[in-house]
Amino acid sequence: MKVRIALATLLLASAGFVQAQGAAPIKGEVLEVLNVEGYTYVRAKTKDGETWAAVPTTALKKGQQVTFHEPMVMTNFESKALKRKFDRIIFASIEEPAGNAAAPAGHGASAAAPPANHGAAADASKPVAKVAKATGADGKTVAEVIANKAALKDKSVTIRGQVVKVNGGIMGKNWVHLQDGSGSAAEGNHDIIVTTEDEPKVGDVVNATGTVRTDVNVGSGYKYAVLVEQAKLRK
Repeated sequence: MKVRIALATLLLASAGFVQAQGAAPIKGEVLEVLNVEGYTYVRAKTKDGETWAAVPTTALKKGQQVTFHEPMVMTNFESKALKRKFDRIIFASIEEPAGNAAAPAGHGASAAAPPANHGAAADASKPVAKVAKATGADGKTVAEVIANKAALKDKSVTIRGQVVKVNGGIMGKNWVHLQDGSGSAAEGNHDIIVTTEDEPKVGDVVNATGTVRTDVNVGSGYKYAVLVEQAKLRK
């Protein structure tokens, strides 16, 4: 089971960063561990060379094999807690050999603790029950937005869905995964990300109203085929 927590506010506007859907896990050997309050920084040896990663406080030892899942990359990141700047660092969930995992973590100019349950992930093996479609002319299901992204580009939509994951405080906004029971994991059209300043909790069923954006490139090779941005969430 993977447990996710929110990222702290990251105020480096020029940083190339964000999670790419379907990004391949990164495996490595722990070379160095630095612990600060609430977080663990890991220097790891991977097939592509050494890299730094940040996760919530996790018991790791030198020489241990770990896997970083759903990696997010940030450049020119400064950790206030460590008083250190990283040219490149990964934020990811980390899976240990025993199967325990911790969630993406980060420090920014303001590293406040996340709200309770904020950022926890739903069990991916349990599909979301079908959620009633949002009413109104702009009401769409997740699968409909993904299938019709070209026609809906730059238009407002409302999706009623269940929050299954939250990555908070990334580039000044929260990145919320919604599912409503439409689509399928096999076809990759069952989950959509909305960006918002609101702070939902995993398990919340919300109406998310925002603008459809397509082919969003956030730098460092990370792109999204479709996002719903600047969304307002209401239960």
